[in-house]
Amino acid sequence: MQIAQEFTFSKRFPHLPLVGAAFSGKQSNVIPLSFGFPAPELFPVEQLSSASVTALQTQGKEALQYTGGIGQQKVIQWIKQRALLRSIEVEDSNIMITTGSMQGIDLVTRTLTDPGDHVWIESPSFFGAIRLFLLAEVQLTSFPIDEYGLRVDLVEQALIDARKNNKPIPKFLYVMPNYHNPSGVSLSVERRKKLAELAYEYNFFVVEDDAYVELSFSGKHLPAIYSFGPERVIYLSTFSKIVAPGIRMGWTITDKRILEKMKMLKSDGATSVFVQEITSQFLSNIDFDRHLNQLIHCYRCRRDAMIQSINDYFGDNVSFIIPDGGFFIWLTFPNDVDTTGFLQQSIDRGVSYIDGRHFYFGNVETNHLRLCFTYCNEEQIRKGISWIADSYFEYKKKFDVLGGGV
Repeated sequence: MQIAQEFTFSKRFPHLPLVGAAFSGKQSNVIPLSFGFPAPELFPVEQLSSASVTALQTQGKEALQYTGGIGQQKVIQWIKQRALLRSIEVEDSNIMITTGSMQGIDLVTRTLTDPGDHVWIESPSFFGAIRLFLLAEVQLTSFPIDEYGLRVDLVEQALIDARKNNKPIPKFLYVMPNYHNPSGVSLSVERRKKLAELAYEYNFFVVEDDAYVELSFSGKHLPAIYSFGPERVIYLSTFSKIVAPGIRMGWTITDKRILEKMKMLKSDGATSVFVQEITSQFLSNIDFDRHLNQLIHCYRCRRDAMIQSINDYFGDNVSFIIPDGGFFIWLTFPNDVDTTGFLQQSIDRGVSYIDGRHFYFGNVETNHLRLCFTYCNEEQIRKGISWIADSYFEYKKKFDVLGGGV
């Protein structure tokens, strides 16, 4: 028998732990408040099944060919119409279908940057994007957020200092303006306008990741950053949160010149044309607003159940901003708390969350954790929050006994 020699893999793998490594999704007895998943019972299974049959019966040969049928164009028309709600007016040639929004982030990064270039992000930010940026070997700089989103004033000051001291301007700034992952906050209109102005003035791009925008609990929609600077903004969104993540479809809206370069780097040739045909049939034969309202009603109720449970079990030991949409609540503990310290105890009790350190690059803050309210039902949410609270107070008691505070 031959013994395999040790192999040296690519150096570009980031030295970051896998998110949720302490929790295995195979543990069916654990309430997964860590999962950033939509509710599976709300997936439109019957409608997608019918759409699949119709796609095969009416567009079968075309939909199964490399080039696809008419479904791609119908999906683009649907995206154009929905974009108007965000004050985005574009031509067909400004839209590209992607294999999920993560492919959009990947294509943007590879199109705009080389190793060593600078990318600016929010702090905290989506860990999937952080990992992707590190794989691209770019230099990351992070800026804090508050209840109104990214601190654009600090971004502006950093740009002023960079120009004054002849330091690098970022190739792009990555931002989640609506129901931010993980914090749940939304960027104010004033800051959106200012960010677009800065992008023009300092010659960088804004990558606007709008994955959760449709899930507004108030029914209000703020204008996209793209609407204030279409030549300097790359807009990304996805069907994962409003149809089902398994279809792996997202889209990018941006200037035609950028889109052409992104298409050259799209290694899969094209996002599954058959899935696009199915999605086209689905969107053509469903009352989408009714479907969306069902999602919103369910998620709003689950958010409210989580808020009530947090207030009941944690009292004034934590703080958080109530999200007006999306998937997440971001719990903040006193500064001397490390939420990793009671994660395993929570899992042992039967509930998981994501400790906040995964959402940072640079100045890591350890006194936060992210909870998802969309995947679990209200009973599971209440039970899960109570177990996290039990684990926290047990952790706190140990430190109090040792005289270490918390």
